[in-house]
Amino acid sequence: MREVDLTAFAAAHNEGAVVIDVREPGEYVSGHVPGARLMPLGRLPHHLGELPRDRCVYVICASGNRSKAAAELLARAGVDAVSVAGGTGGWQQAGRPVTLGTRP
Repeated sequence: MREVDLTAFAAAHNEGAVVIDVREPGEYVSGHVPGARLMPLGRLPHHLGELPRDRCVYVICASGNRSKAAAELLARAGVDAVSVAGGTGGWQQAGRPVTLGTRP
């Protein structure tokens, strides 16, 4: 499982990276990385067919623990996935913007 720090993730995000948020819906609506698509960890296997195979997928959660598990699952399924260290909490603490509500 690969992991990137928030600086590398921010650069990728600025370039239009594919980002999935593996937290639960209640966590997601309280603030998520702009453009991140909600795919709760427990439902992730049901979304495998929706993920690109030709580019990296950045996986984020609250702090980086669930995203590690999700990135491992995705890698085993043939998705080029990386976990974002520090998660959404670190993203917010760094003063980066979040989107509230269900819309990305």
